[in-house]
Amino acid sequence: MQVLWLELRDFRNYATAELELASDGLTVVHGDNGEGKTNLIEAIGWLATLASFRGAPNEALVRSGATAAVIRSEADRDGRRITLEAELPSTGAPTVLVNRQRLRRSRDLLGALRVSVFSPDDLALVKGGPSERRRLLDEALVALHPRHAETQSAVERVLRQRATLLRQAGGRLTPEIASTLDVWDAKLAEHGTALAGARRELVSSLEPAVAKAYDQVAAASDRVVLRYVSSWGDDLAAALAAARADDIRRGVTTVGPHRDDLALSIAELPARTHASQGEQRSLALSLRLGVHTAVTEATESPPVLLLDDVFSELDPERSAALTAHLPAGQAILTTAGPLPPGAAPAKTVRIIEGRIV
Repeated sequence: MQVLWLELRDFRNYATAELELASDGLTVVHGDNGEGKTNLIEAIGWLATLASFRGAPNEALVRSGATAAVIRSEADRDGRRITLEAELPSTGAPTVLVNRQRLRRSRDLLGALRVSVFSPDDLALVKGGPSERRRLLDEALVALHPRHAETQSAVERVLRQRATLLRQAGGRLTPEIASTLDVWDAKLAEHGTALAGARRELVSSLEPAVAKAYDQVAAASDRVVLRYVSSWGDDLAAALAAARADDIRRGVTTVGPHRDDLALSIAELPARTHASQGEQRSLALSLRLGVHTAVTEATESPPVLLLDDVFSELDPERSAALTAHLPAGQAILTTAGPLPPGAAPAKTVRIIEGRIV
């Protein structure tokens, strides 16, 4: 998988921009802070996922004073050219074209362009709450097997319906509420068990790749362990029944895959509370690289690796180790500073005030 070229119009701080990328190896995007480096890879990430990896709403991607932003790109997937185009209006829904055909459903885009993204915000994968880690697992599942998107949607749909019912109950379990809860609990047990099972299998398969990436990036042999932590044990239906009175009283669903977590440890100690800042950053990057490796092996084609300001998160030794062990395929890296010794980019571009020079 490679991105061959990128064209922007009225996207973030770019009035217009065109960029040809190295089809293989590393493309480095240099620029001072605030010049627009991250905006370039944000545009590529948006075309792959229909969302900003920075969490920005679509209207924030439109250049100030413009009515719409436009992103165009051409990718090569296993020798087949794919043209991707998107128009993001300042108000309303975006329009997306794949090979000149309008995209009707977002899930139809899955696999057209695969990317792996690391950004400074990824430190939250280690230091933040469980929701960030669950999102990592669920995004990886869809990248590996798009069918998991439907399972995730089913779980989210049932949780919304159950939440509405619990609010309506107002703390009272009437026969009517109990009967309807039975229906939603059965659906949540079915889809939630499937989702948690897929996550567990993923965690088991990811652990060796994450541990290897950590050894390379951190230049350490500390044992890294990933463990899926369930909020409900082995029987979700039984757990929901046991928690029903508490759910009615609190008005929320207290057990299920939406409450699960991914426990991370280094040298047998919890990474969130006992690892140093450098170890936490190395582990966060290793999680992304582990997923990248898993998707590469499953699809036999490496996703485009987008590394945003990664050197600001790593010390010089870890930065050098990362560039020495970059996975095969296309990588695009932004940086405000110099490259570590030994780095050999296939292409380097510089950004000044939203212009490619």
